[in-house]
Amino acid sequence: MGPVAGFSRRDVTDEEAAAFDLDGFVVLRDILDPAVVLAMAEPVDRALGAPETADVGAFAGKGEQPAFRAGVDHWRADPAFAVFSLDPALGAISARLLGSGAVNLYEDSILVKEPGAPFRTEFHTDAAYFHISGEQACTLWIPLDEVDASSGALEYVRGSHRWDREFRPNLFTVPDSIPGTEGEPVPDVLGDAGLRELVVGSALGPGDVAVHHYRTIHGSPANTHATRRRRAISLRYCGDDVRYRFRAGMPVRRTQRGHTDGDPLDPLDCPRVWPGA
Repeated sequence: MGPVAGFSRRDVTDEEAAAFDLDGFVVLRDILDPAVVLAMAEPVDRALGAPETADVGAFAGKGEQPAFRAGVDHWRADPAFAVFSLDPALGAISARLLGSGAVNLYEDSILVKEPGAPFRTEFHTDAAYFHISGEQACTLWIPLDEVDASSGALEYVRGSHRWDREFRPNLFTVPDSIPGTEGEPVPDVLGDAGLRELVVGSALGPGDVAVHHYRTIHGSPANTHATRRRRAISLRYCGDDVRYRFRAGMPVRRTQRGHTDGDPLDPLDCPRVWPGA
């Protein structure tokens, strides 16, 4: 599979695909056209005021601090997000890493930490929040700013996607599990010397993409930078073996109602991205 013209600059290499399979994450350097990524700056700022976006810093009782705001499913209401999230180049990247013949979008998300936002993103797995089962699912984290440890670059627990454990979701800025959910709490990664040795982070910039398996434990530090925002678009894609599996305690989208565990993904809920039209 070669690169899809326009949005992507190159294909995923064999070494990158092997790293994703082994570690549960990979950083794809200079794989997207930075101009296309940066063109999403205005839609992201527009989405910050949309009803799909929340100030997740409020969960930590620090709503007066510089904001950490997050939102989902912007593609359903904003054509700019629909064009971006459904671009076949991103589906092709996901298909290559997942070893899947086809890829569907599960959701898009924005994650914006303003300069000085004191909130770390607590370690979690995306699988805990998604009403799906299967192995072929991943998240593409696409920065609109230069990001490093000082401004909240992502950190991953290497190999955690292979653990035979199911974790409960949390509220991102506090480690407490969401009431009514099932599984075990996410371990205290930074408080456990053995787990802390497995944590890997990396600086990123526009054009780079960090991809992780949806079972990989990950989080990020606060944005302690005085002037730099940390804006990112996070896209969640599913491959051939993914089916619905509804999780207790998590909200169900209107487009998911009427489905039961084991059903294939509804294309009206999760549209096909790869192969493209």
